[in-house]
Amino acid sequence: MTANDWALRAQNLSYAYPGQDPVFQAVSLAVRKREIVCLLGGSGCGKSSLLRVLAGLQPPSAGHIDFLGTPMREPDPRSALVFQQASLLPWLNVTGNAGFGLDFKHQPALTREAHTARVAQAIEAVGLQGREKLYPSALSGGMAQRVALARALAREPELLFADEPFSALDAITRAEMQSLLVEVVHRWHTAVLLVTHDIDEAILVADRIVLMGGKPGNIVREWPVDIAQPRIGHNADVVALKLDILDALHLLQKPQPAATPY
Repeated sequence: MTANDWALRAQNLSYAYPGQDPVFQAVSLAVRKREIVCLLGGSGCGKSSLLRVLAGLQPPSAGHIDFLGTPMREPDPRSALVFQQASLLPWLNVTGNAGFGLDFKHQPALTREAHTARVAQAIEAVGLQGREKLYPSALSGGMAQRVALARALAREPELLFADEPFSALDAITRAEMQSLLVEVVHRWHTAVLLVTHDIDEAILVADRIVLMGGKPGNIVREWPVDIAQPRIGHNADVVALKLDILDALHLLQKPQPAATPY
C-alpha cells in the first residue's frame, strides 16, 4: 500500500503521566482510509489514553504520528471525536448541537448556505429528520448519541475517533447505533478508530480488530474481519472469531511465570 492509502499511521508511541510508569509503550498502529478499526482490550490497558494521543489531544512521550501524510501534533479539523457521553449543550436544539464547532477558527470557513447544508445532511444521515428543533432534555440516550454522531459527521471527517460511544445505551439501542455507525461511515467514506471492551461490538462493526493488553499496554494481536455485513446472528465465522479473541484475552490474563534465577 502507498502512503496515500493510510488515514493514520503511528510508530513506537509511548505515553506516561508525569512521575508515573508508562500507560502504554512502543505501540505502532495504522488505519486505512475508509476502514473501521476496533481497538479492543480490558479495562486499564491504555485504550482510551492511546486514542487521545492518536487524536492529538495529548502529546506522546515518545513516537511519531502521521495523519493524512502530515505529522499530528494537535487535533486536526479533518478528524472528529465521539465519546461515551454525548455532551450536548442544553441551550442548543438538535440543529444547533449538530452544527456546533463548524465555525471554530481551525475549521475551514463555510458560507451560511454550506453550513446549513452540512448540518441538514448530517442530521438526515443519523435519522433525526423532523426532530431538528428538539432540545437535549427531550432526547433519549440513543437520540442524544445520534446528535453527537451528527455533530462529528457535519465536519466531514476523514477519520472518526470514537471512545466507547455506545456503552451507556441499552442493548437494543446499542445494536441500532452499531448498525447505524457501519451504514453511515460506509456512506460517508470515513475511516473509524473505535475503542471498545465489547467483543461482540467489535465483531459486528470492524473491518479489523486490534487487541491491546499488558502493563504497560501494547498491541498483542489483530484480526482482519472478512465476514459480510450484516453480521447479526450466530453463524460459524462469527463464533469462531469470537472464540479466538476470547482465547487471546484469557492468555493475556494468565499470570506470567517468574523468570528462572541463575
